[in-house]
Amino acid sequence: MNLNIIYEDGDLIVCHKPAGIATETKRVGQQDMVSLLKNYRAGKGEPPYVGMVHRLDQPVEGLLVFAKTPEAAAELSGQVQSHGIGKHYCAVAAAGRKEGAGAAGERCECADHESLRLTDFLLADKKTNLSSVVPEGTPQAKRAELDCRVIGRQGEKVCFDIRLHTGRHHQIRVQMAHHGWPLLGDMKYGVPGEPGTGLALCAYRLTFAHPSSGEEMDFSVQPENPVFAGMLNL
Repeated sequence: MNLNIIYEDGDLIVCHKPAGIATETKRVGQQDMVSLLKNYRAGKGEPPYVGMVHRLDQPVEGLLVFAKTPEAAAELSGQVQSHGIGKHYCAVAAAGRKEGAGAAGERCECADHESLRLTDFLLADKKTNLSSVVPEGTPQAKRAELDCRVIGRQGEKVCFDIRLHTGRHHQIRVQMAHHGWPLLGDMKYGVPGEPGTGLALCAYRLTFAHPSSGEEMDFSVQPENPVFAGMLNL
C-alpha cells in the first residue's frame, strides 16, 4: 500500500491517509496507519516507534501527523490539547435537505465565502458509535465548535471549507447534518453519495509547530475523492 508520505524527518511523518483505512485499530487482520508506518520504519532499519497524535475517522481521507519519538509525541499532543494544531477540512453537502435541521427545525444559511461559527453540545454513544446534538447541560455532553464557509456550488451540491476548533467524535458530520447540511456519502448522518465516491470529507490542510525547532509547518493536499472535482476554490 502506498503510504502517501508528504513529509518526513527525524521527529515526525506527515501522510495523506486514504479513505477506508483506520488511523489505528485493535481489530485483528485489519490494516491501519499506525501499523503500516511501524512496518515502514522497521523496513528501513529504524526503531518501529510511531506515536499517534490525532486521528481521522476511517471513511475520511486527509492529512495526519505521526511522531517518531516519544518526545515529539508529547510535544505534538500538547499542541492538540492547546488547539495549536490547525485542522482544515473540505466537505460536500446536499443543498436540498432542510427537514429536521437545527434547533428550530430550519437549516442555517451560509452566504458564499462568509465564515459561520457553529457551536453545539455533542453526546457520544460508545455502544452505537454515534454522536448526537443535545441541550447544553446534558450529562457527559461536550462543547463542539467549528467555522464553515461556502467555497463552491454545483447543482444541489455545496462545498464547504471547515476549520475545527474542537475534536469531538464525528464532530463535522454531526454538526453539519444537524444544521441542515448533511454530507454526501455519509451513511451514519448524511445522505447517499454518488457511486464510487464515498464520504465527501477531506482533511486537506494541517498546520503545527515543529516539535524540535518550533518552525511553523503547513501542509495541504488535494482530495482524491472525485466528488470535489470542479468545486474547490481553496
